[in-house]
Amino acid sequence: MKAMVRALAALGFAAAATLPALASPEGVWEVESRDSRYKVTLCGDGTQLCGELIWLGNGGDSPENLPYLNTLLIDHAPQIKPNQWKGDLHLYGHTASGTITQVSEDQISLQGCFMLVVCRTYQMHRYGD
Repeated sequence: MKAMVRALAALGFAAAATLPALASPEGVWEVESRDSRYKVTLCGDGTQLCGELIWLGNGGDSPENLPYLNTLLIDHAPQIKPNQWKGDLHLYGHTASGTITQVSEDQISLQGCFMLVVCRTYQMHRYGD
């Protein structure tokens, strides 16, 4: 039995070691609707993820959204596994429990749930000047 447990543990470690290493999530990201951009950084102990709303446009720059400019969307979310973080998301005055997954070098998926009932997924793409 112990040999089987060790073999399974070794297999799990090998599988984790083969996860693709993606480029850093740090940079500027744009939401798929192209009305907001966020500066994403590694923060806290260097493994947590932070994201600040840095630009509103294309209709997103309405008077009700402007107070959220230069505020945190992703607030020190701890890394839970490679390319994935979990923590609070602050969306235009509402806080949601969220999971942030770096899907590829140029795509991040945000999944947030308010009160564990209303859930929504946002796609963000790396923005290049």
